[in-house]
Amino acid sequence: MSFLASIKSLFSSSESTTTAPEVAEQSIEYKDFTITPTPIKEGGQYRLSSLITKGSDDLMQSHTFIRSDVVASRDDCIEMTIRKAKIAIDQMGDNLFN
Repeated sequence: MSFLASIKSLFSSSESTTTAPEVAEQSIEYKDFTITPTPIKEGGQYRLSSLITKGSDDLMQSHTFIRSDVVASRDDCIEMTIRKAKIAIDQMGDNLFN
């Protein structure tokens, strides 16, 4: 192993600190939209993430909503995700899917 490679290994991790999104316990309905929180675990924190859908099986539209915010608690993450998803729906409505 070269000198530079050994220094690089001190500052990088061989394991990924980001895991796949987790599906929350339940979805909520808001103004004909369905918000399904999917917090993403990153290290010891959770990134705000959800799936926002609207429509029926024939014409289902979906949008993956991911924020830069991270929090320590999974429950707090779910609460904040729902609140921010509602704000996005209020501001953008059906334009979320464009």
